[in-house]
Amino acid sequence: MLNVLAGVPKLARASSSPGRTQTINFFSIDGEFTFVDLPGYGFAKVPQHVKHSWQALIEAYLLHRERLVLSILLVDARRGWMDTDLELRDWLEHHGRPYLVVATKTDKLNQSELHHGLAAIRKQAPNATTVPFSATTGRGAREIWQAIKSFKTA
Repeated sequence: MLNVLAGVPKLARASSSPGRTQTINFFSIDGEFTFVDLPGYGFAKVPQHVKHSWQALIEAYLLHRERLVLSILLVDARRGWMDTDLELRDWLEHHGRPYLVVATKTDKLNQSELHHGLAAIRKQAPNATTVPFSATTGRGAREIWQAIKSFKTA
């Protein structure tokens, strides 16, 4: 998603195996925006103590980063919410942190699957905006930018 939003194909590398992001990575976009990639631990094949340390790192970052205006939760449209996604959603809501839900990999679903998948994702976050996104086609990039810019000016 970062690559599509930034218009730079290899800005952020994606691995075929989940859990490769193990640190906080900062990406400056046009000197105006800073995107931050946090470790994703839902499917990561790492020991439980590593997942717990990532959780502590993420919570500390989200809680104490004063300039943070929006978090973007990436939810695979094919799988829907994972328990760790729901925990993060609940944490953000509890701490009054705004977030946008981006349903990823929408190009891998047919229309019926996409409709049902998005409905299930939206049902679990009725107060959040959900944007369908495909890194392959670029679908949703404009809507994500609109959401980001609306939070920046709010």
